[in-house]
Amino acid sequence: MATPAHHPTEPTAPTVPTTPTGLDGPTELDAGALRQAFGAYPTGVVAIGALRGGEPVGFAASSFVSISLEPPMVAISVARTSTTWPRLAGAPVLGLSVLSHGQGALCRKLASRAGDRFDGTPWRATADDAVLIHDAALWLTARVGPVYDGGDHEIVLLELLTAELFPGVEPLVFHTSQFRELTPHA
Repeated sequence: MATPAHHPTEPTAPTVPTTPTGLDGPTELDAGALRQAFGAYPTGVVAIGALRGGEPVGFAASSFVSISLEPPMVAISVARTSTTWPRLAGAPVLGLSVLSHGQGALCRKLASRAGDRFDGTPWRATADDAVLIHDAALWLTARVGPVYDGGDHEIVLLELLTAELFPGVEPLVFHTSQFRELTPHA
């Protein structure tokens, strides 16, 4: 009797989990170790902005996640120490620009606490004062929804109003404190 090709003819040894080289076991969770641990998870980066007093105000966030399709919602986490979020929280509409692979320097500028974050940055404002960054991979507009306690951050739900995708524009990927590019899987 022939054995089907998809069945092994001999038993295989069970896979034994191994500890990665250089790892001596669990690490105590201080802020530095936790920041390093979270850095192991790659994320995109979103610029969040609106006109306030006729000027663009915004910041970069890597803590952005889709929440719901119906109703359309996303969430961001904002540090309680942010001086920019209080200026944006009352905006009628926010612009969310998923930054593209060539916008690493812009991301660092938007994350900076000093200088004009929008100096030299091409952007546009919508009719309701949401600020969107040119050359992004995706534009969204949203209204601020409920805000929840997230420890040293606030978790902000955003109700999505519009979306404009730019096919072929690769997103900026942030991983282990570096910007990376996506490559297609073979």
